[in-house]
Amino acid sequence: MPAEPVTAPATLIVGPSWVGDMVMAQALFILLNERRPEAAIDVLAPGWSLPIVARMPEVRRGIAAETGHGELGLGKRRRIGYGLREEGYERAIVLPRSLKSALIPWFARIPQRTGFRGESRYGLINDVRPFDQTVLDQTVKRFVALGLEPDEALPTVPFPSLTIDRQKQGKVMESLGIVTERPVIAMMPGAEYGPAKCWPLDYFSALSALLEKEGYDVWVLGSDKDAPAGERIASGSAARNLCGRTSLEDVIDLLGYAEQAISNDSGLMHVAAAVGTHVHGIYGSSSPEFTPPLTSERDIHWLHLDCSPCFERTCPLGHLRCLKELTVARLHKAVQEAHSG
Repeated sequence: MPAEPVTAPATLIVGPSWVGDMVMAQALFILLNERRPEAAIDVLAPGWSLPIVARMPEVRRGIAAETGHGELGLGKRRRIGYGLREEGYERAIVLPRSLKSALIPWFARIPQRTGFRGESRYGLINDVRPFDQTVLDQTVKRFVALGLEPDEALPTVPFPSLTIDRQKQGKVMESLGIVTERPVIAMMPGAEYGPAKCWPLDYFSALSALLEKEGYDVWVLGSDKDAPAGERIASGSAARNLCGRTSLEDVIDLLGYAEQAISNDSGLMHVAAAVGTHVHGIYGSSSPEFTPPLTSERDIHWLHLDCSPCFERTCPLGHLRCLKELTVARLHKAVQEAHSG
């Protein structure tokens, strides 16, 4: 259904293509809303991420980008851009640094198109910002910087905060047959990037067994791809494997119910942080200095080895010490301390 024409000043954000990045992008939306609450914010995003965007009160609406990850889709982008010409956007902010991500605002003839210098986008981006990796040393800072005036210093970055729908939360728990009065620990063993970001499944399982004996329920959350991992964890404990049985919207609400979440550096880790759950972020090949969970309720588990962060999908040295030497005992103690604190 065609959207109603925009009557208030409005900004179109071209959003990122990863779950965690989309959550972190809310920091930019919060900043824009604080500075100009009368201006609407629309987000052009992959269709799968629209449930996340819908939980951001600063965003008026999400618009589905019909192209797949990495797809040029010139015809699709032209059609979407032409369809947005009558919307009256005064500005577009393009978060990805690729050429193709800048096409829709250009096709839409949005007068100011802000983005970082990259991939020969001159003309497509007409408000070109320099990219200083030393200053913009975190993904969230890069997003927020594009909402500032040129040469403006970075402010304190606001934390994302996704809305929890308590009614839907109750319905999804009922549909899954979940009835509990025990505190819940969510475990997220997946990471789209690769195995060098994944804590061993046997460790997750052993920790789950310990926590269950202490009075917790453990839910394993993730996509269809994570279902085998969930089964492996559940096979050595009484954890409930919910991987592949929930939508992304469901996971947002389920994480909002959990007391704590134990997660690899993944998109769901950032979702857990944004719903207020105490997060235990596990880092192997990646770095909490670059993509930390944006919450004050967190424990970071990272060994600071000489070989990390390597940012590789698989361990280039073959030993995976950065994850194997993060012990079950360490995580167990951190969960106990967070519960009592």
